[in-house]
Parts: sequence; C-alpha cells; structure tokens
Amino acid sequence: MVNYPNKKKISNNKITSSANRGMNFESMINRTNEFYRDNDIAVIYKKPIPIQIVSVDYKRRSAAKITEAYYKLPSTTDYNGIYKGRYIDFEAKETKSKTSFPIKNIHEHQVNHLNNVKKHGAISFIIVYFKTIERIYLMDSDKVSFYYKRAKTGKKSIALSEFEENAYLIKEGYRKPVDYLSIVDAYYLKK
Repeated sequence: MVNYPNKKKISNNKITSSANRGMNFESMINRTNEFYRDNDIAVIYKKPIPIQIVSVDYKRRSAAKITEAYYKLPSTTDYNGIYKGRYIDFEAKETKSKTSFPIKNIHEHQVNHLNNVKKHGAISFIIVYFKTIERIYLMDSDKVSFYYKRAKTGKKSIALSEFEENAYLIKEGYRKPVDYLSIVDAYYLKK
C-alpha cells in the first residue's frame, strides 16, 4: 500500500485509472455522450425530468428561485438517442456497495419502459457504476427484468457476481469515460 500526500491510498495489487476520480457518474456519461456527438458517432442525450413548477420566489429577476415543484409524471429512463440507425434507451445507476446492486434503486415503470422500447426494436439496458470498486457494468433490459421479477418473491439485489456473469464490463477512458457504445457494437450490433 502506498500513501500519497493527498491522503489517497493506492494498492500495489490493484491498477485503476485515476483519470475520472472525483467526476460524478452522470457527468462521466454526459461527457461520453458529448464526445459521441462531437465526433458524429451517435446522438444521445440525458432526458429532462418532467416537473411542474408551482411557486417561484422573485426577490430579483436575476435571482429567481423555484420554491415548490413536483413531478408531472414518473420519469422513464435517464438517456436516449440514436446510434447506427438504432434507437438506444438506458437508465444509469450508481451504488456504493462492493457486493451488490439493490433492486429498489430501479423502479417498475423504468423496467416496463425498457421492456416496451426493446419490444419495438430498441437497444435497452442499464448501466451500473459500483463506485467503491470503480467498476461499470452494462446489463441488458431482459436480465434487468429477470432480476426485478425475482426481487418480488426472493432476493432483493443483484450480486456483483451476477453482473460479472450476466453483464458487460465497461472500461473507463479519458475522452470517453463510460464508453458503452463499444459494448453495443460488440454484443448488440455484431454482424
């Protein structure tokens, strides 16, 4: 174990990229999507959250503050767009657990949405960031649906080992921090 002046401990037996440390997961995906758009690879955006503003405090026009708002309807998933002529829709989640992803972190309407868009030809999945161990997995919506149904009568989480067996590890990078389209190319669009 090496102790650096910034108080970070680096293990000699674990090699990890420090390029993205400190960047939150959503920012990592947004930066990746920006790279995809800027390089004419794909057009994928974060969906806006449908909220209804009820009350705004106007102390000064330049400092208006929303004081009350509510969700108009349940949001579906975080991201959608198009890649190589295929519609892509996915949800991004993060967990601090080293061993599992709690199913309660994904909602039934999101699972249903992923299943519905897939039924109509979309590529749909979730991306889960195991923050503590710095691993990112892409799991197909069919597997997500399986684990969601299982949680209704049994196990309430997806074990890390189940991600290792039934999902795809996304390698982190600098310009594309969460290069999920490499997984889409390899497993969804293979010829």
